Amino acid sequence: MFRFAAFLFLVLPLLAQARPAAEQWFSVLLDGRKIGSFVSSRTVEDKRVTTHQDLRIEFDRAGTGIALGSSETNVESTDGKPLAFTSIARLSDSETRIEGKVADGTMHLTVHNGDSTEERTAPWPTGALMAEGLRLASLGVPLESGRSHTELAFQSASLDAIEVTSTIGPREAVSLPAGKKNLFRIDQVFAFAGTPVRNTAWVDAERDIHKLTMPAIGVDLTLIECDKACATAPNQDTNIFDRTLMPAPRALSRAELNGGLRYTLSPRAGGSALHLAETSEQSVRVAGKDIVVEVHASARQGLGGSPDPADSMPNDWLQSAAPEIVEMAIKATKRSSTDAERMRALESFVAGFISNKNLGVGYASALQVARNPQGDCTEHALLLAALGRAVGIATRVVDGLAYAPGFAGNEHVFVPHAWVYAWVNERWQSFDAALGGFDAGHIAFSSGDGDPWRFYQGLDLLGRIDLKQVEALETPETK
Repeated sequence: MFRFAAFLFLVLPLLAQARPAAEQWFSVLLDGRKIGSFVSSRTVEDKRVTTHQDLRIEFDRAGTGIALGSSETNVESTDGKPLAFTSIARLSDSETRIEGKVADGTMHLTVHNGDSTEERTAPWPTGALMAEGLRLASLGVPLESGRSHTELAFQSASLDAIEVTSTIGPREAVSLPAGKKNLFRIDQVFAFAGTPVRNTAWVDAERDIHKLTMPAIGVDLTLIECDKACATAPNQDTNIFDRTLMPAPRALSRAELNGGLRYTLSPRAGGSALHLAETSEQSVRVAGKDIVVEVHASARQGLGGSPDPADSMPNDWLQSAAPEIVEMAIKATKRSSTDAERMRALESFVAGFISNKNLGVGYASALQVARNPQGDCTEHALLLAALGRAVGIATRVVDGLAYAPGFAGNEHVFVPHAWVYAWVNERWQSFDAALGGFDAGHIAFSSGDGDPWRFYQGLDLLGRIDLKQVEALETPETK
């Protein structure tokens, strides 16, 4: 859902209104059930164009209600030159605000994350366009079936850019709350690394968008234009975990989990090819349309690559240089003499430190968790990754699935999960503070720097795969 929120701010500028207009409202649906609202506006004043968009959605996580909100404001010259932007992401009771000014190829940034504020600069992505620049570029292409165009769209949530290809299709009759309209179909591909995202939008001759759909967790997320009363009407209960749990074919024993397991995964009908990460514990091979994943509880040398400099540095979500984080890490590892011992000590510390384990936080940074120790697997993972970096160990945050004998009334399922890679003994080794340690019941999708945009991008496989078979590997633990 966080990924969907950020994704909309890429999609809508590409299909923005062709003229200044009052607010345009949309109802947001998940598999036909209303979960929120979206509003956009565009104003022109003093040779500046201001585009504003605001999203609010609600959903349920295994009985816990989650509220999510995102807003973005872009300021540009009338010829599409980037000038400034503000991006706000709200997850439950946490908020991240990024304010940026663009000049001479440089972004001057102020980042507010909870109680912390940081000033810094970063290069503007060469060739990247914001809302008005994207709108002007799209207007240069006639609405003729078969035509396509590609732009580089700026992402304020991650401060980089993504290539977007739009292909114009034929007119189609589209049913809307206000009645049926004959609209142009536009198919788009967003070239995220490893996991391209596709969506379909329907626009009129003036390029005003009226409907948009995109796949998410195995169902359709839909944005449909309606009036404000319709868009802001009460939402319907939607348990998102029902869509993301993957049933296991059978129960998995503790001996199997402590040893190794072979998983056969297949894409659902109409799904694209599957791509999973290879790691020190996980190997992947293709078997026709299926992929076979072997997971060992113990890390092996030679898989998963080596650390990059960024894996040891603080960032907006892993504030490993913050005094509170540094003090906490040093205190927790004072009796440890090796990196392996330090990571085990930190894993145990985080498991006990986060005493209020619940699903209501959404996604908090490491520093927010240090100051307010509550949350689920993502909060455990971010704090553990930051603590590892604070004592000089390279870390990454991993997204994927983990086996649960029971979860929210379901037996023997794999649930969305997060844990940590740490560079220990010349290999990436997994540590899981939320589940009391890593085992072969973990299937890794991808890893990153803790940024929620990249984290939820990695969970693109949810709802698109089925687990066909699980077999125990012969290991010293299972012989």
